[in-house]
Amino acid sequence: MQNKYTFEFAIIRVVPKVERAEFFNVGAILFSKRKKYLGIKYQVNPKKLAAFSEEIDMEFLNNYLKAWELVCKGEPCGGAIGKMELAARFRWLTASRSTIIQSSKTHPGLCTDPQKTLDEIFDKYVL
Repeated sequence: MQNKYTFEFAIIRVVPKVERAEFFNVGAILFSKRKKYLGIKYQVNPKKLAAFSEEIDMEFLNNYLKAWELVCKGEPCGGAIGKMELAARFRWLTASRSTIIQSSKTHPGLCTDPQKTLDEIFDKYVL
């Protein structure tokens, strides 16, 4: 286990009608402090979105998720949150909220390559 690093991840969900608490997974976010890595991967399936709600605009949803991606990358246009350190950005993104984009509770693990692990989590829980 010498070459393995701890990480935390959460699944990103779309909750079209918050009051009904129904959701579907659209992405994953992964943080590894030792590897100095914070990554996000997402994809919204338009057919699933239409099945859950015809009221949500696909462009709105993609812009919302793009903002999360900018925060992950620490881009200047990610605002004040994007300027925070990696751990604080991850905690902010995975905090409980009652909006149409939410994340699951965080889960720990061990990995050798955070990007590869993010891809595997995305494939398993989203696709």
